[in-house]
Amino acid sequence: MNRVKSESLMQRALKVIPGGVNSPVRAFKGVGGTPIFFESSNGPYMTDVDGNQFIDYVGSWGPLIHGHCFPETLNGIKKQAGYSLGFGAPTELEIKIAELIVERVPSIDLVRMVNSGTEATMTAIRLARGFTGRDKIVKFEGCYHGHSDSLLVKAGSGVLTLGLPDSPGVPTDLAKHTLNSKFNDIEKITELFHLHGDDIAAVIVEPIAGNMGCIPAEAKFLETLKLLTQKFGSLLIFDEVMTGFRVGFHSAQGLYNILPDLTTLGKVIGGGLPVGAVGGSKEVMNRLAPSGDIYQAGTLSGNPLTIIAGISVIESLTPQSYEDLKEKTDYLVTGLTKAAHVSNVPVTINVVCGMFSLFFTDQNKISDYQLASECNVKKYTNFFHGMLEEGVYFAPSAFEAAFISTTHGEIEIEKTIEAANKVMPRI
Repeated sequence: MNRVKSESLMQRALKVIPGGVNSPVRAFKGVGGTPIFFESSNGPYMTDVDGNQFIDYVGSWGPLIHGHCFPETLNGIKKQAGYSLGFGAPTELEIKIAELIVERVPSIDLVRMVNSGTEATMTAIRLARGFTGRDKIVKFEGCYHGHSDSLLVKAGSGVLTLGLPDSPGVPTDLAKHTLNSKFNDIEKITELFHLHGDDIAAVIVEPIAGNMGCIPAEAKFLETLKLLTQKFGSLLIFDEVMTGFRVGFHSAQGLYNILPDLTTLGKVIGGGLPVGAVGGSKEVMNRLAPSGDIYQAGTLSGNPLTIIAGISVIESLTPQSYEDLKEKTDYLVTGLTKAAHVSNVPVTINVVCGMFSLFFTDQNKISDYQLASECNVKKYTNFFHGMLEEGVYFAPSAFEAAFISTTHGEIEIEKTIEAANKVMPRI
C-alpha cells in the first residue's frame, strides 16, 4: 500500500509540531511506523492523502456514532454557519441541547457546556472540591480523564500507550491529593475509604473504561462506589465523555441503573466537533458561577456550530439505534474471535454495544489495568499493521477502544472479518 504522501507530510510536520502530531496517540508510537494523514471520509470509510481507502473503527475516537459526514449534522452546520459562527452570548440552541441531555441522562438536572472532555472533568473535580470543602480525589489505575494536573496520575490512553511515568509538570503538592485504587477491586477501594474517607471530595470513574482498552466496570463495583461516597459524604463522578450517548439511550449509567452525583460528557454530544459538558443535581450544579461561588468560564462554550451538530446526533438516536449497534458489534466480534481461534491466536474481546477491544492474551477476562498491560502488545501491533494493509483502520494503540457506527453494514463487517482471517495466521 502506497503511503508516500503520508510519509512526506510527517517529515514536514516534525519541523513545526512537537512529535509531528497534535495528540500523542496519533503518532503511532505504540505500534511503530508512520502515521496516516487522512483527507476525506464518508460513512464507515476514510481516505488518506495517497488515495487509500479504509474501513474505520476509530470514529474520531468515539464521537462519530453515525459515521463520517452524517447528513443531518452537515446540513445543520452549514445552515448555522450562514447565521453566525458564534456570539459569545446566549442562544436558544444551548437551551435545546441542555434539555435533550437532561431528558436522557438520568442523574442530570442542570448541565454546563464546555469545550472538551478534559475541561469537563477538570470542572467536575473543582466543583466537587468546592462543594465538599475537601481536597482529595480518588481515581482508578488506567482510567484516563483528560490531561489536567489532578487527573494525570496513573492514567490510561496515551500515557499507557507511550509507557510514560506520571507526567513532569504535575506538582507533587497537587498530585498528593489524588489517590489511586484498582479498577473493579471492591476490597481496595473500601480500604482506601476507611483510611481517607473524611478527606475525599470525590471519586471519578469511567463506568466503562476505554483508555486501557474497553473494560466495563462490574455492577457490584459501581454499587460499592455509590454506597461509599454516600456514607462518607463524597461525590461520585461518572466520566461518560466516551460512553455518554455511545453505549445506550441513557448512557452507561442507564445500563447500570446507578445515578452519580456528577456526570461528564463529550464526544457524541458534539457530533464530531470539540465539546464537553458537566451535569448533575441542582444542589451541586448551582454552586457554579454565576449561580454560586465556584468559578468556571469559557469563551467558546456552547458554540452554535458544535451545539447544532450535537443536537442533530442526539435527536437521531433511539433505543432501536443501540439495539442495531449491539447486533452489528456482536456479529463482528464473533467473526474476529473465530478468525483468531482458527489460527490458534489467543484473544479476549471485551464489548459493550458499539464499543470493543481486542486483547491478545490467554486470560479469559480482562478487568483491570494490570491485566490489560500484561497483554501481548507485539501481537496487537502485528494485527494493526496487517489489517491496515487490508484496508481496515483500528486504533494505533493496544490500549484504546474500537468503535462501530450505524453506517457499518454487512459488507464492511464481512470485509473486516475476511481481512482478519488473512491477518491472524501471520501475527
